[in-house]
Amino acid sequence: MKSKNNAPKVVEDVRIEDSQMSEVMANCFTRYAKAVLLDRAIPDVRDGLKPVQRRIIYTMYEGGNVYSKPTRKCARTVGDVMGKYHPHGDSSIYEALVRLSQDWKMEVPLVTFQGNNGSIDNDPPAAYRYTESKLAKISELLVQDIEKNTVNMTLNFDDTLLEPTVLPARFPNLLVNGAQGIGVGTSTNIPTHNLAEVIDATIYRLEHRRCTVQDLLQFIKGPDFPTGGVIDEPEALKQLYETGQASFYIHCNTEIDYVKNEIIILGLPYGVVKSQFVADLDKRRINDNLDNIEEIIDESTDDIRIVIKVKPGQDPSSILNYLRSKGSLRTTFAANMLAIDKGHPKTMNVLDIINSYIAHQEEVITRRSKFDLDKKISRKEVVEGLIKAVSII
Repeated sequence: MKSKNNAPKVVEDVRIEDSQMSEVMANCFTRYAKAVLLDRAIPDVRDGLKPVQRRIIYTMYEGGNVYSKPTRKCARTVGDVMGKYHPHGDSSIYEALVRLSQDWKMEVPLVTFQGNNGSIDNDPPAAYRYTESKLAKISELLVQDIEKNTVNMTLNFDDTLLEPTVLPARFPNLLVNGAQGIGVGTSTNIPTHNLAEVIDATIYRLEHRRCTVQDLLQFIKGPDFPTGGVIDEPEALKQLYETGQASFYIHCNTEIDYVKNEIIILGLPYGVVKSQFVADLDKRRINDNLDNIEEIIDESTDDIRIVIKVKPGQDPSSILNYLRSKGSLRTTFAANMLAIDKGHPKTMNVLDIINSYIAHQEEVITRRSKFDLDKKISRKEVVEGLIKAVSII
């Protein structure tokens, strides 16, 4: 309850203002929601990384745990990240580190892993005391020239060290590796894309300042998922790249071997757990009394290969069409390209993302050039002084 005169009270030089509980709750929850979005769940549009991912990559780079050197125990990396920059649970840090190495989730893995880092069957990774890791070669592009004052640095949680607010990121990581995250009242789900296509689109945008989303679509045909899959909805993809939001089906890559009378699945929808997919497929066979299917075998090694053996004399194409009609060979992908842009969460289309990335690169290159110039000017003064000293001597 507010006081009758509604005037703030002053107690021993401390200003106390009466407020309604609803106002306090609303203000505190808004601050909490913003902190979750900015500091945990949503990636930055400039480097495509969440804070924990950025801290992992920076810690590994700072400690010399790079591509050209041997791998190190993940326990050491997790401890350094937690002790220096990310004061949260070790399990969440290790989970983020492992994800950066999983080639069925990342289009271009940013960490090279030694040991068991899980599987597409949703097997858990080995404990961090058993595994080793180092930065992948392409990750060195994310931190390139960071020592040349190319990005802003901020104090860590205990004000003893400096950490980058963003990485220089010399390739458009957000579109390439995508992102998934759930915040307060919102979420992001950005599909992965082919590295060469994204770079070609970025170069085209640099050369054509007035290009449109439609112009970029001649380079970026659609998402490129590491597990394969087929998207046959061009209008949904067009909507995604123009508005930043769309929903579409991802179908399995399939082929028919008429010689062996088999249906072969060579690619799965992104995010699907393979073991669960095979179990659901077998459950469909039993529940729908598909007696013309002999058995379903998972023959996957490094590549996905699931074989549906059809009984002799039966037509595999009709079985494939039936499974497709029942939705057994597809999943829905609800894309929402939400990212942090200039300190605020924003749903962005593909042109907005590339524009923000280019603006970031302009700043990085300008700051790098100024750093190099200042260093050369300082050296020039020293050389001029030495020349003068030599002439006097």
